[in-house]
Amino acid sequence: MRITVIGTGYVGLVTGICLADNGNDVIGYDIDSRKIESLQAGKLPIYEPGLSDLLQANVEAKRIHFTPDPKQAVEHGQVIFLAVGTPPKPDGSADLSAVEAVVNEISRFVTEPKILAIKSTVPIGTGDHLQAMLDKSGRPVTVVSNPEFLKEGSALDDFLRPDRVIIGAEARQAGEIVRGLYLPFVRNQKPILLMSRRAAEMTKYAANAFLAMRISFINEIAGMCEKLNVDIDEVRLGIGSDTRIGHHFLYPGPGYGGSCLPKDVQALAYLARCQGAQPELIETVHRVNERQKNVLFQKIVERFGPGLAGKKIAVWGVTFKARTDDIRESAALRLIDHLLTAQAQVVAHDPEGLENLARQYGQRLRYEADTYAALQAADALVIVTEWNRFRSPDFGRMRALMRSPIIFDGRNLYDQAQMQAEGFEYHSIGRPSIRPAT
Repeated sequence: MRITVIGTGYVGLVTGICLADNGNDVIGYDIDSRKIESLQAGKLPIYEPGLSDLLQANVEAKRIHFTPDPKQAVEHGQVIFLAVGTPPKPDGSADLSAVEAVVNEISRFVTEPKILAIKSTVPIGTGDHLQAMLDKSGRPVTVVSNPEFLKEGSALDDFLRPDRVIIGAEARQAGEIVRGLYLPFVRNQKPILLMSRRAAEMTKYAANAFLAMRISFINEIAGMCEKLNVDIDEVRLGIGSDTRIGHHFLYPGPGYGGSCLPKDVQALAYLARCQGAQPELIETVHRVNERQKNVLFQKIVERFGPGLAGKKIAVWGVTFKARTDDIRESAALRLIDHLLTAQAQVVAHDPEGLENLARQYGQRLRYEADTYAALQAADALVIVTEWNRFRSPDFGRMRALMRSPIIFDGRNLYDQAQMQAEGFEYHSIGRPSIRPAT
């Protein structure tokens, strides 16, 4: 099938490349001509494991190409996937200006019936609004909601082997056409769920809000565990073994970040308030997460005092999660801001995120590509992101490099008894602090 994907960000690229790899004829459209040139050369603007090789293979096979020409893009696709950003406004609502601009652009060039599948996360009722815009223009376009459920770092597997596919359509035929595109990906008997557009839009927001709630819940319980001298890991295993609860998203940490959960939780709360509902639980989820993003800095202040001038703090991990270069809403940014305000010297290390971090902070901190070099003469190490390379380091080498063998672990990567035996002072989330063995 001829497919157009409008927007070559994270969702658009994964969608377009995976559909091309399945034999479809795909055009990716973006207004950024430099980005288009780079993609056409097989170079990705983002880091996602496995995606670069898949892009190069499909560019070479001519199953996907990219264009900055909106007319070419719109005329090509029988199905047009819309995957542009819906960033939060200051009041928490979703900014739909890019979505509406795309629909207006589509209206200029459509001459035959097409399906517009909305991948972007949009407030409930947006599909109705966009359909009304297109109907008013007289263009034969049917709007379908097809929300994405991709996790950065495992997006290829999520697309190629989805838990479920959600399609919201008022016109059954349009829904079935989009369903046909996904049939090759659900040979594992996972469901394709056809529902109303509004239900599909709500499903996306509700899923993200629920996952965010689980993270905030376990973080709040971890805070209680610290006060009550209880190990959160024992509690987490105990409650996660209940099949009604499960282990997913029950890992204490420095708070959730990224491009989805923070904005979607706020957007859903805003939408609820606008309709006269009281989203008390959802608003609390956001407040707990905002508080949690301060927890690592609070631990550092409790240990060293509020003035950190002259202290050298190494930060391992600046992306919001491992296996991505995305630093948006990362807890590391809040930590770095606090450390710089307290006049600490910050040395940051991350396998993929340093380039994005440098764009934001410039010369205000030091960037170190080598994991161990970041520890040279450090007064403390703070682990923010759970990259695999941090899980089994050379503790003897670390201790020899650091001025003070002190670790603040935001991901509970290490065994406390081992840390004590290795001679480290060790502070983690929801577990008692450990002092070196004497």
